[in-house]
Amino acid sequence: MALAAALATVLVAAGLAQADGAFRDLFNGRDLDGWVVEGASKLPDGTPVWQVANGKIVCTAGNNAYGFLRYARQEFEDFTLHVEYRFLPADENRPRGNSGVGIRTVAYDPKRSAQTRPSYAAYEIQLLDDAGRPPTKYSTGSLYRYVAPRCNAARPAPEWNVLEVTCQGPKIRVVLNEQLLIEADQREMADTQDKPRGIPAPKDKPLRGYVCLQSHSGTVEFRRVQICEHSARSPSIP
Repeated sequence: MALAAALATVLVAAGLAQADGAFRDLFNGRDLDGWVVEGASKLPDGTPVWQVANGKIVCTAGNNAYGFLRYARQEFEDFTLHVEYRFLPADENRPRGNSGVGIRTVAYDPKRSAQTRPSYAAYEIQLLDDAGRPPTKYSTGSLYRYVAPRCNAARPAPEWNVLEVTCQGPKIRVVLNEQLLIEADQREMADTQDKPRGIPAPKDKPLRGYVCLQSHSGTVEFRRVQICEHSARSPSIP
């Protein structure tokens, strides 16, 4: 009991939200039950953009198969999302990997692409095969368009990466491979000038929505997608 209390104190001091329950799987390791494909679903040769193979979600996006795999069973408010992913190396037949994770987002409609993609409607955590490159608002671990990560913590293809995103109220934390990349409060974020009309400012973006994975280019695999929901009783991110 004393050890548990001490650990809780450390977590609070570190500003980490305590979970009200255990992580649960959003991907069952067998099929895409609970998920819906939005946007591109097949490559020109008929290859599915999204499929399950050897216990992993495999996203084969080719040169530009833009779309999303959205977990449609539930919207989430305050949570920690755990995602393990890797890119396959680029070669003459496969472009460099480009993907992302959408949080608190809406259903994607290709006819209203700008208004419904996560990087405008809500937030996208960018995933790229860009290990070793300088961090920017468009690099791995960024809140795409809005906040650059403190460093580039991406591991090169085909190594596995571990991403954890915590959302609690207007505060968002991004950790990649155990390195803290972002601690942001959307009430204080600068808006981007790179947006169409009608896109909400950061302070007005939703605090509840869906989570999704993005297809864009190259091949990316996801072997674990888990979530742990937090309640108002959980200590907040400072």
